[in-house]
Amino acid sequence: MSGRLDGKVAVITGGGSGIGRATAFTFLREGATVVIGDLNEASLGETGALARTQGAGDRLASLRADVSAERDVAALVGLAVERFGGLDCMFNNAGVGGAFGPIGETTVEEWDFTFAVLVRGVFLGMKHASNRMKAQGRGGSIINTASVAGIGGGAGPHAYSAAKAAVANLSRAVSAEMAAHRVRVNAIAPGLIKTPLATGHREDAWERLVQQKQPWPDLGLPQHIADTALFLAGDESRFITGQVIVVDGGLTALGPDIFGHDVDSRMLRKAGLNTGSTGVPGRVREVRRT
Repeated sequence: MSGRLDGKVAVITGGGSGIGRATAFTFLREGATVVIGDLNEASLGETGALARTQGAGDRLASLRADVSAERDVAALVGLAVERFGGLDCMFNNAGVGGAFGPIGETTVEEWDFTFAVLVRGVFLGMKHASNRMKAQGRGGSIINTASVAGIGGGAGPHAYSAAKAAVANLSRAVSAEMAAHRVRVNAIAPGLIKTPLATGHREDAWERLVQQKQPWPDLGLPQHIADTALFLAGDESRFITGQVIVVDGGLTALGPDIFGHDVDSRMLRKAGLNTGSTGVPGRVREVRRT
């Protein structure tokens, strides 16, 4: 039985858990060979072990990678070429929650960390993937993870929202440049998706938040985003480029005000840095009320 991605080679950043892991297994199931990168070596190992139990271990390669470091991103693309013979899809998915709290409490270090992962990481992925795809001459698909937080206010912390807006517009800009090479560039804007990054250690509170804020009754799952990535990676989307596909259970249709906006909002009571599932320690500090 043939798969929708037979013969294609994909690189997925943030492939150790959440959306990246779900997409890696979806791509493998559909016949692709896959390279995953993640900063968290433990989660990379878990994903690899799961692939071996499913009989797909020989079609999956992994590499610890910091997407904010150009050498690491170049190494992911290089591994795809060396191990599997080329590159057809680049899914720039790695992410962190980044800086949170009031704007007046955000440090330059926290701001820069957020943009290094969420924006520079996408830029580097597009740079190295596009160079490889142009050299191959057979086109390709670049997919970037944006967010509903990048569409308007009310769906995320300020630094995260600004970074994801940059990802969306960078995707549109590069799509115009790459169209002549038949390289499609699109972004996916997830809503509230149940991943380690989103839920942290407050899964019950997160599920209550979804029930209160999202019109669609089912929880958003990594597989919903993986299925969208599968569509964008495959030939069914061959005339789609420069788009931001919103996958959010109607969240933006309702008009998100996820965390509240008044002075007593829980998002304004603390400040710090959310490093997600990277394995890098984050930080939280109380905000002095005035």
